[in-house]
Amino acid sequence: MLSPHEFTTLMILRDAPDQVEPDRAELHTLVELRLVVLESFASGQQRPHITPDGYALLKAVCRAR
Repeated sequence: MLSPHEFTTLMILRDAPDQVEPDRAELHTLVELRLVVLESFASGQQRPHITPDGYALLKAVCRAR
């Protein structure tokens, strides 16, 4: 189960991925759970992206409300 912080981070990634710092602890957990992947650029920067599983989780939670 995701913590409130992890779930909030997933929602922020959906709506504003540039707002999430790549060193957030919640982001690392989401990557471990394969809900998010980090895209690496030649410049060395990383940008998080939600995986299909991450989108499915968000969709399921929205239906459950």
